[in-house]
Amino acid sequence: MPPTLGALMRTPRLRLNLLTGQENLDRQVEWVAVSELEDPTPYLAGGELLLTTGVRWATGVPDLRDYTRRLAERRVTALGFAVGVVLERTPERLHEAAEEFGLTLLEVSRETPFIAIGKEVSRLLAKEEYEGLSRAFAAQRDLTRAALTGAAAVTDRLARDLDAWVLLLTADGDVRHAAPARAAGRAAGLAAELDRLRDAGLRASVSLTSGGEHVSVQPLATGRRIRGFLAVGTGGRLGSDERTLVNAAVSLLSLELERSAHNATAHVREGVLSALLTGALDPLHPGAARLREVLPPEPVVVATADATGPAHPPEGVLATEHDGRALLLAPANTGTAVIGEVLEGPVGVSDPSSYAELAAALSQAERALAAARGAGEEVLRVGDLPGGLLGLADTPAGARMAGDLLAPLLEQRTSAELLASLRAYLAASGRWDAASETLGIHRHTLRYRMRRIRDLLPGDLDDPDYRAELWIALRVHGASRDHPG
Repeated sequence: MPPTLGALMRTPRLRLNLLTGQENLDRQVEWVAVSELEDPTPYLAGGELLLTTGVRWATGVPDLRDYTRRLAERRVTALGFAVGVVLERTPERLHEAAEEFGLTLLEVSRETPFIAIGKEVSRLLAKEEYEGLSRAFAAQRDLTRAALTGAAAVTDRLARDLDAWVLLLTADGDVRHAAPARAAGRAAGLAAELDRLRDAGLRASVSLTSGGEHVSVQPLATGRRIRGFLAVGTGGRLGSDERTLVNAAVSLLSLELERSAHNATAHVREGVLSALLTGALDPLHPGAARLREVLPPEPVVVATADATGPAHPPEGVLATEHDGRALLLAPANTGTAVIGEVLEGPVGVSDPSSYAELAAALSQAERALAAARGAGEEVLRVGDLPGGLLGLADTPAGARMAGDLLAPLLEQRTSAELLASLRAYLAASGRWDAASETLGIHRHTLRYRMRRIRDLLPGDLDDPDYRAELWIALRVHGASRDHPG
């Protein structure tokens, strides 16, 4: 909150003398402006303390009544007139006009430079902002502690800190928790607003005012899935500190609802699917007959992405998130559109596979995902990628050959940056500037790395055949996923 006029008046070193407007000392000073114009109002926004020396009044005083009226209509907080600069005392007509139009008039001593008043307002603004941030951080800390107990504790804490009623709602609009409990009855009146939010997307929010009460509603979501809603009702609009606190509560509650949704069934699904795709579980084992009854029928496809999407997997499709990636197992005839809805793009999809070849199918899906990222594709099937030598990426023999060729670099402690530098250099056809720009490093750094690479590799980098082998080896080895620099 900006400082009040009274706070400035209580600063002894400013030597301000209040001439009119004793009843306006609680008005806020948004900023300090200095102007000698006869009509400064086009350059004012309202809420300023306007300072003037009256330097243009030395040869003729303007219509002070009209001057004061315009300032009052512009709703400046106060007018400060500096005495002893041009005029030895504040003009009586200015005093009378200020009384007439209700404008607060201050007399500024000659010993008080205008800059001192501006600095004091800036200091008070900074002090208020710091105190506001401190209060917000303390409140956020209390919210975070409450989150250790659960979503209901966060809701209760937010209601106390804002002196408001707060509703935690499910994705369907049912009340999960109300603070205070009697606020639960307000949920029915929010049904239409929740429908609007569902249609508007995850980043939307709703604010409405009725009978002097302000209500805001925000979705609680992780990824692309709405887990619930948070409704906050207050006696007036929220300030910046209060909005920060509500946003913190939204984040904490979204995480808590996501954690709760990840129940025991999800853990089992994640375990089964990850075990299948990593080879830890053999669905062809005689003891897995009951498992095969609930698995997608062969042939199947494997898909991978960075995260699951908003849609629930349809019947016969398994999807989960494991080790920082999303995995999907589906019948081979599952459409691209379905896969794109279950997983959040870009998505890589394998060729049809048997359960005995799931490891190879996962490798195919990962290669298709890398290509989809580079090409900007939402869903890319490995069958749409070029075949030929690059197809070795899906075979143990190809991986072994690539590892042998790149072994001198892979054995180095800085192998990641060496592989990234070699890839960028080859991709740029040996152009230093283009390669260093891709890596985000200086070309002299790249030259140093390439000298090391030339010393480590047994072949000649100027030999086009050898360069082609290295390029294919880098692609097979997956060097495209190395972070440049």
